[in-house]
Amino acid sequence: MPAALVAATVLTTAAAVWLSVRVYEQRQAEQRRQDILAAACRSALNFTSLDYRHYDRDSRNVLRGATGDFKEQFAAQTAELTELVARNKSVSEGQVLEAGIVRADERSARVQVVADSKVSNTAVPRGEARTYRLQLDLVLEDGHWLTSDVEFVG
Repeated sequence: MPAALVAATVLTTAAAVWLSVRVYEQRQAEQRRQDILAAACRSALNFTSLDYRHYDRDSRNVLRGATGDFKEQFAAQTAELTELVARNKSVSEGQVLEAGIVRADERSARVQVVADSKVSNTAVPRGEARTYRLQLDLVLEDGHWLTSDVEFVG
């Protein structure tokens, strides 16, 4: 009788440990998914929300969530974009409508985002609505998901 009780205890303990590990892994995966989506939406919102009156701040927001080639390319164009945005008195108010993860692992992800933006400038002073479909590649650096590439997709 004691051997059967010991065996049952060992089996129950092993099952509880296995279930605990599975629940922990699922929670980790869900947290990673939420972190990826939040970072992608924030990046898309920053990318589609720009105002000539404080473009320095807006471009810093884009750069803060960027890394790699995307960060270098955007930073290299900032002076030119600042001048263009100021000359045209451009204002763009973005809004993320949907976002979905295409693929993700522990260190990288690809997310597609649909965003609307109301854009006004000297050519369109009353503004016009634009819809963007963006594909963002993200990488995990120092505990933060950063955008490494942005593409406009059909």
